[in-house]
Amino acid sequence: MTDPVARLLPWSSPDGKPCFLISDGTGYVARVADAVEEEQLASAVDLIAEARCLFAARGWTSGELQLLAVELTDALVEVRRVAESRGARLRCCDDQSSQREASPAR
Repeated sequence: MTDPVARLLPWSSPDGKPCFLISDGTGYVARVADAVEEEQLASAVDLIAEARCLFAARGWTSGELQLLAVELTDALVEVRRVAESRGARLRCCDDQSSQREASPAR
């Protein structure tokens, strides 16, 4: 079992503030957060493919470009949040590993 760490969740509170979970990463909310992150990343991949098709067709309207820009921005915000969350957990794991290695054996 690992030490509990604070994890940035892939959703915000109703008033837009970040939500955090303090756990060892094995509970129900952590699994839901993992599933939401995977869905957000998959949606971003789909949106990139859609954008490439739209640009390749070269027959887009200004409304299509505006909608695409809004959707890409939303996806980028979500992907950035996933990256921040995962990066923080990696740094935390590295810090804990360094502390264990520096501690004398008992």
